[in-house]
Amino acid sequence: MATLPASALLQRDKKTYQIRITPPCGVVTADELRQLAEVADKYEVPLLKITSGQRIALIGLEEEEMANAAEEVPFRIGGHYIQACPGTDWCKMGQRDSTGFATTLNEKIGTLATAAKIKVGVSGCPISCAECHIRDIGFIGTKNGWTMVIGGNSASRPRIADTLAEKLSDEEALALLDRFLAHYNETAKKKQRVARYVEEHGIEAIREAMGV
Repeated sequence: MATLPASALLQRDKKTYQIRITPPCGVVTADELRQLAEVADKYEVPLLKITSGQRIALIGLEEEEMANAAEEVPFRIGGHYIQACPGTDWCKMGQRDSTGFATTLNEKIGTLATAAKIKVGVSGCPISCAECHIRDIGFIGTKNGWTMVIGGNSASRPRIADTLAEKLSDEEALALLDRFLAHYNETAKKKQRVARYVEEHGIEAIREAMGV
């Protein structure tokens, strides 16, 4: 029997499970959707749900069916998610290439080990359709570069993210992300989400410790 994914969630009935698959930046192809539909038909998935983080949840399968289905879906399961808007590829408001940058982030940190799970928003303009200010880490595109924000949360203790740095090029934003994650992993409590971490330490102290 296939191994049940570590990220599988037991459902309300205490018998069936949910897994969430992660299309990179929420982007899917027609072929990938057909493959997903075939998996859903094969295992009689009762419910497919698009999540707020641009993932797709397969809900309501027995343990053995869920484990096998997880091996056949076209995207990775679990890990961090990177949410993105269409950016300059399609949106007339876009000022930065959010989908391209988010794709790079997905490859860079999608399965990276961190103190707690990380949710990332990447928006191509200050309207911030990728909800950057309520994500652990956010990148907001402006005509002068990326603004990086940290410490947002939209759960039972909502929090608006603080600005870590502004006017960043792609290379500078990626380098700053590396520095922040290294600092966070070294100093955060186990399973302490970024919002609670920023609350505890304060954005000014984090900036000073990182030399930002």
